[in-house]
Amino acid sequence: MIVRIMGEGQVKLADSHFAELNALDDELLTEMESGDGRGFRATLTALLDKVRELGTPLPDDSLEPSELILPAPEASLEEVRALLSDDGLIPG
Repeated sequence: MIVRIMGEGQVKLADSHFAELNALDDELLTEMESGDGRGFRATLTALLDKVRELGTPLPDDSLEPSELILPAPEASLEEVRALLSDDGLIPG
């Protein structure tokens, strides 16, 4: 799956990593619902770091269609909320 981190670029990520990412996504969703701004920031950073760690960066000149778009690291709680689906940021 091709994942875009807004403002950074794209990475190719194996589907086998999504269970691990979904755990962080669930935590992020809980923190957003409770208004835990500090926890939200820490978990968003952890989620993006994990995507970078597990994914293989695509070249900057590659424009593959992104199947998943994640917010920029500095995104506000409100900006991330606008990107959410019923499943959170990551489907499944």
